[in-house]
Amino acid sequence: MKIFSGNSNKQLALDICQYLGKNLGKLEIKKFSDGEISISFKENIRNEDVFIIQSTNPPSDNILELLLILDAAKRASAKSVIAVVPYFGYARQDRKDRPRVPISARLLLDMYFAAGVDRIVSMDLHSSQIQGFVNVPFDHLYSRIALFDHLKKMNLDEKNGVVLAPDVGSAKMSQAYAKVLGVSFALIDKRRPKHNEAEVANLVGDLNNKHVLIIDDMIDTAGTICNAAESAIGNGANSVIAVATHPVLSGPAIERLTNSSIKKVMVCNTIEIKEESHFPKLEIINVANVFGESIKRIVDGTSLSSMFKKY
Repeated sequence: MKIFSGNSNKQLALDICQYLGKNLGKLEIKKFSDGEISISFKENIRNEDVFIIQSTNPPSDNILELLLILDAAKRASAKSVIAVVPYFGYARQDRKDRPRVPISARLLLDMYFAAGVDRIVSMDLHSSQIQGFVNVPFDHLYSRIALFDHLKKMNLDEKNGVVLAPDVGSAKMSQAYAKVLGVSFALIDKRRPKHNEAEVANLVGDLNNKHVLIIDDMIDTAGTICNAAESAIGNGANSVIAVATHPVLSGPAIERLTNSSIKKVMVCNTIEIKEESHFPKLEIINVANVFGESIKRIVDGTSLSSMFKKY
């Protein structure tokens, strides 16, 4: 087994290697003056299980970089090539929901397959059905293993705590959190007038005098999370904490979160957040152990699903 990393999230790759007791493999990535990318493995990978860690946000360079690394590994006679994609970009574009548009998630998986990937590992996919878009094993991991340890310290119960799903799409994920934490569940019926804009419609559930956890798979522009938080406070919530796996944090997200009534924003390190983008409410949870244990089990041929049974 050898582990390599693209440029998207080198620190997470180093943390995964530390969990596994491995050194990060030597991979040279250069960019020419015209913008083209050059990839070169600087050590022998023949007959090795090669794991490539690369999130795909921002998408353009990181996706192309991953494709080139996959191809280089395959041509270097690796026994197997596994793409570990902590944040899978374009997962929201998983269907033809209007005329004359692509199914971008399917296209990306076709490209990864064409580049030689033998297995894909990702976390908290926005649309889990995209696992069926490619004819190789696709392991779907859950961040809640890492997040639950932090959330349980809040000592919430059914009387004083509630998990609030900010939209119908996040309801299943939120219900799983509510069940394990032993708290109530509530839901916001959200209507989205246009892309990257959200407005709150109807609230289902009781938030009065409760500490609210808003759970979602990602925070992009933060419109959904912030509108849900304002709705929660307006319906009598004592406090609001936002919890999300993927900190996309595009556009006005940081400003919105900073100025919102949200007390704390808990996210995972599936996407690297530059130091200059940190803000006081932000708490970053390391999921390297979840990926490290998954890699270990893939190599050993043991069950991944058993990791999540109690969650």
